Amino acid sequence: MNKKHIGSSFDDFLAEEGLLEKTEAVAVKRVIALQVEQLMKKRKLTKTAMWHRMRTSRAALERLLDPENQSVTLQTLDRAAKALGKRLHITLT
Repeated sequence: MNKKHIGSSFDDFLAEEGLLEKTEAVAVKRVIALQVEQLMKKRKLTKTAMWHRMRTSRAALERLLDPENQSVTLQTLDRAAKALGKRLHITLT
């Protein structure tokens, strides 16, 4: 056989099992949480300083930093980005 890869992709498997969308959503949330956490460390911001800058509750920041919690609003994401000197940019692909 000349085929480099045989069979379906892992994405195909997840789609067949009905898990692709959830898996992708969890992955995106983990990346966002990690990016925020890394930027906070880079800027030497404590959680207290961060939620004050965001003008939000500590609970909202905890939800944002929790990689498993997908209950984050666009407003919270935007406030976090601004508190870190960044802009929120969302694209649909």
